[in-house]
Amino acid sequence: MSRAIDITGQRFGKLIAIERVGTAQKGETLWRCKCDCGNEVVVRRTNLRTGHTRSCGCFHDECSKTNSLKHGMTGTRLNRIWKNMKDRCSKSAKGTWRGRNYADRGISVCEEWKDFQAFAKWAMENGYQDNLTIDRIDPNGNYEPNNCRWATTKEQANNKRTSRLVEYQGERYTVSKLAETIGISKRTLITRLNNGWSVEDAVEKPVRARMKGADDE
Repeated sequence: MSRAIDITGQRFGKLIAIERVGTAQKGETLWRCKCDCGNEVVVRRTNLRTGHTRSCGCFHDECSKTNSLKHGMTGTRLNRIWKNMKDRCSKSAKGTWRGRNYADRGISVCEEWKDFQAFAKWAMENGYQDNLTIDRIDPNGNYEPNNCRWATTKEQANNKRTSRLVEYQGERYTVSKLAETIGISKRTLITRLNNGWSVEDAVEKPVRARMKGADDE
């Protein structure tokens, strides 16, 4: 009679063989195994060696949940955002209207986000709501976790690459955002800056009372 092979401590997928616990039909040895998820399960040695059994069942459950997420979100708003994001940055978009501000400028989608599940996970963990849109913090940067956020339409408009950026008290603002923050009209602020005023003067000097039919400045 041949001696049983000892597989104690060996790993098979997510399972580690702990001890032999008996013999099944046809002389196959049974092994108690511990799964990476913490569960224990008894498996035939043959199934371990052939790769037929590689977890306690949790791996199958994970795959089912993953497929459910993937297929369950097809056609959703978030899925459309992801597809449109990839589409306007694709090679096929170059030279077209949809790629004018993206593919033509070298804007790309990071490797991680080419997988919808990774993108959806980031979105849900970083404030996605149906009334928000994806916004690149640096308008010249790529679509990637460190350069994106969920923003309102107004916030996105303030972050366009064509927006004029100014620095005030150590912070960078668009002219629109700075005017809103300090409570001055955007028109007045732009006029002052265009007339060569420093940002500090443009912001801090009081606005003269407006005469009927006259401009702010």
